Amino acid sequence: MGHRPYAWERGYPPSLDWGAPIEVRTLPALLDSAVARHGDRPAIEFEGQVLTYRELRQRIDAAATTLLRMGTGRGTAVAVYLPNTVFHPIAFFAILRVGGRVVHLSPLDSPRMLRYKLLDSGARTLVTLGARPMLDQAIALRAAGLLDHLLIADAGENSGFAATPCPEGVPLLQEPGSLLEPDPGPEDPDEIALLQYTGGTTGQPKGAILTHANLSAAVGSYRAWFQAIGEAIGPSDRILCVLPLFHIYALTTILLLGLDRGAEILLRSRFDPTRSLDDIERRRATVFPGVPTMWISLARDPAIATRDLSSLRVLSSGGAPLPAEVAATIERLTGRRLTGGWGMTETGPAGTRLPPGRAHAPGLIGLPLPGVELRIVALDDPRRVLDPGEIGELCVRGPNVSPGYWRRPEETAAAFIDGFLLTGDVGCMDADGTFRLVDRKHDMIISGGFNVYPSMVEQAIYEHPAVDEVLVIGVPDDYRGEAAKAYVKLRDGHDRFTLEQLRAFLADRLGRHELPAALEFRAALPRTPVGKLWRRGLIDELARETAARESGDQGAAVNTSAPNTLTPGAPAKPSGESPK
Repeated sequence: MGHRPYAWERGYPPSLDWGAPIEVRTLPALLDSAVARHGDRPAIEFEGQVLTYRELRQRIDAAATTLLRMGTGRGTAVAVYLPNTVFHPIAFFAILRVGGRVVHLSPLDSPRMLRYKLLDSGARTLVTLGARPMLDQAIALRAAGLLDHLLIADAGENSGFAATPCPEGVPLLQEPGSLLEPDPGPEDPDEIALLQYTGGTTGQPKGAILTHANLSAAVGSYRAWFQAIGEAIGPSDRILCVLPLFHIYALTTILLLGLDRGAEILLRSRFDPTRSLDDIERRRATVFPGVPTMWISLARDPAIATRDLSSLRVLSSGGAPLPAEVAATIERLTGRRLTGGWGMTETGPAGTRLPPGRAHAPGLIGLPLPGVELRIVALDDPRRVLDPGEIGELCVRGPNVSPGYWRRPEETAAAFIDGFLLTGDVGCMDADGTFRLVDRKHDMIISGGFNVYPSMVEQAIYEHPAVDEVLVIGVPDDYRGEAAKAYVKLRDGHDRFTLEQLRAFLADRLGRHELPAALEFRAALPRTPVGKLWRRGLIDELARETAARESGDQGAAVNTSAPNTLTPGAPAKPSGESPK
């Protein structure tokens, strides 16, 4: 095998070799190979329109011609500001086709965040949809001098979105006219393909650099795993895509892996339980990757018990921990095992998968994928590798792992030890080589599969004129798993405000997924012995209160600050949001 055996290989299927070479190539080469093998097969179905692999490539070449005409070429950063439409894969591959690099923006981003990502990435060209509110945001960015070029994807018939009149002189993504022969694209898989922004526990998000090699290696790892466990994706599959393609989870595990294997992608603009069940029953979807909020919604939908779900053969959950009881319910209703694992933006997101026969359990993330090496290191000395059963920080190494963060050499250097990326997740490796997580090194909140960073929410709340001090932590939420809760100390002479008023104030400062779901006023906030605000104090207090409720000893949790807690009503139906 060419490497020393690892403990986790004992849990591998006999046909799977962890050390087998993982193919790396450029993403245009991946697409070319798929078109050559599956040219007349359906590639993407969106709003009733089906594109074959060959037709998809023709649309990509037309978009690449538009980019070439405006001077986009090798090394140019182009921002993609699109929801789930057929234009996303067209723009994504067209940018790579001319040698550019993609900068993903999220339709959930606040105006402030859009400006920040453009400035940080150096992207002066933006592709967006000719529909509100994205077109309005894009026009405002151009008016602010942040863009040299704006390209519009036509939100007309079969787009899934209501069209908005485009400004005069703004070109469409696919302008009519003769095709220019684009550069064959990058020849070196180590060239940058994507800047995928991921939040930091402090400060602004940073752009994780993902090369063509990183993303194609992630595809190769997933492909080898699924093949070995009998869940290989192939031309007979229809993959239901309700996860957003601007997120790494769907980009790799649905778009890139699906196209590589010749599958048909049923692309949907958002998650709707009824339509998803229709796609399974009537369109005969066979593969359905989701996030926990989607599985919770389906498990609670009475209609699922009356539907024909027999076409499903591969179900997976990612982005956040999945409650074991939800997994059991889905498995009972569908007759199929719901798989899962761990990954992160920086790993593209290949990391681990639950092995066959292992049920979901709190913290269990499974075995490393082929080519992905994990270790647990001491929290106080990341060069000291821990033995099985010892708790420390999870580290990862492999051809899929990002080489670092865009324009952040110091943070890149701090993130890697001996070639391993420090993940910030705390856990252990069991004696049989399976990994489990027990905590997060930092206080990140995972809400409905989205990463929410308390410090960023706090920074936005501090702009409210009535706020003197604020701390934000994650609190349990029946639907989203966790939600952000703000603890506020008011300035002298200022009145309290409602949760709804606070959310309205933050609407243009934070994404919807980052808005607090609860608000509590305190006369004072906890501090460390040296006087710093202490988020951990609130987390520990919440844990004590939870333990007291569960034990029935309500008197064990005493809050001397007499808080006034405001929480919203029942959670809304999921909107197709996915991990950020």
